[in-house]
Amino acid sequence: MLSTRNGAPVEAFAKSDSVIQGQSLKFHADDVQSRRLSAAWQARFQRKGKSAARSPFRVNSNQNSSGRAKPVLFYYNRKLDRSRPKIPKTLRNGFFNMKILVTGGAGFIGSNFILQQIQDESVSIINLDKLTYAGNLRNLDSLADHKRYTFVRGDIADRALVRRLLEEQVPAAIVHFAAESHVDRSIRGPEEFIQTNINGTFALLEETRSYWTGLSAEERDHFRFLHVSTDEVFGSLAPNDPAFSERTPYAPNSPYAASKAASDHLVRAYHHTYGLPVLTTNCSNNYGSFQFPEKLIPLMILNARDGKALPVYGDGKNVRDWLYVEDHCEAIATVLRRGATGETYNIGGWNEKPNIEIVEMICDLVDGLSPRLGAPRRDLITFVKDRPGHDRRYAMDASKIQRELGWRPKETFESGIRKTVRWYLEHDEWVRDVTSGSYRQWITTHYAD
Repeated sequence: MLSTRNGAPVEAFAKSDSVIQGQSLKFHADDVQSRRLSAAWQARFQRKGKSAARSPFRVNSNQNSSGRAKPVLFYYNRKLDRSRPKIPKTLRNGFFNMKILVTGGAGFIGSNFILQQIQDESVSIINLDKLTYAGNLRNLDSLADHKRYTFVRGDIADRALVRRLLEEQVPAAIVHFAAESHVDRSIRGPEEFIQTNINGTFALLEETRSYWTGLSAEERDHFRFLHVSTDEVFGSLAPNDPAFSERTPYAPNSPYAASKAASDHLVRAYHHTYGLPVLTTNCSNNYGSFQFPEKLIPLMILNARDGKALPVYGDGKNVRDWLYVEDHCEAIATVLRRGATGETYNIGGWNEKPNIEIVEMICDLVDGLSPRLGAPRRDLITFVKDRPGHDRRYAMDASKIQRELGWRPKETFESGIRKTVRWYLEHDEWVRDVTSGSYRQWITTHYAD
């Protein structure tokens, strides 16, 4: 019987968990036995639709003490496969020749990040997105035939899919946007937020850790996992409290914020426990093109355009720091290039404003750009019952990223909001596509008296 060097039968190893998990085993046998077993395994893999080149055994020659060539069978091991693509060495010098796996790249911030980064000819992108209600491939129509862009529809919680993508694409970085992100939806139905933001991030981290440990030492040094998070994990501020810093304790107040806080803690733990080279960014409220119209700014723009009521929670004096999405994406790229692994970076726009002021500015801009109503659009403002657990104030201290990495936002709120209002007014077809019947039902249910 053919056996391994320690005498165990081949059949036992061929079916054992340890072999399936990638341990390499050598088998010494005579030529006939070796080639017969190798051919059998190759035929088995071909029947399953797999390449014979990736069969668990390969026959190589090995000289014994008498000088006669003896075949040696190897269990296929990805670590030993030198034909596998490698992460380019140029990464040590910066953000060059980088293949990035982006999760949630059909969403608001993710699609803006992809559109921005694909302009760099040294960057290629694989976009993994489940295409839930807020994921829209229309955002990326311009990249449909782009040679450096690939879209894969799938769930970050699908570990087999993530594993296959990592092994086949060999990314040098993962930028993790995929998340359920609307506070109001989390209040009405928190389960999806737990599944995606916590369980999905855990699954992604597990597969990333397995992939990363299989890289060469040089590849491991260059690899990065960047987790995109939110300022809502820090809770709420009183009017005179200092802004959130990277040292602010977590105090989430909604199911959404709690799920993102949990994912932040998982990412941190995978760095400190396993050494995974992670980076975390916590951003303030984003606005800009391609944002799904359930969020405050696009909802107000579109309702003002159409002469509909402008619902404002409570007294409208809840304060947020506003960050233009293109500035945010540039900050993420900066952290990916130059951030220190294991660190977190706050990203803010230095634009603290109460919600009512935002809505009034939008009314005035729409009046100027689309003057079709007889009365000023400020007359459409309607105060509605405040939502449960509505945080009073968010403010971000983004001095660390400015001090250590040299990033500051380019847009003021005044310049960014004008660009945003104009974009929504000029992209009516995109708006019609995303404001489907299911979306309108959500709006009706949510803002019902």
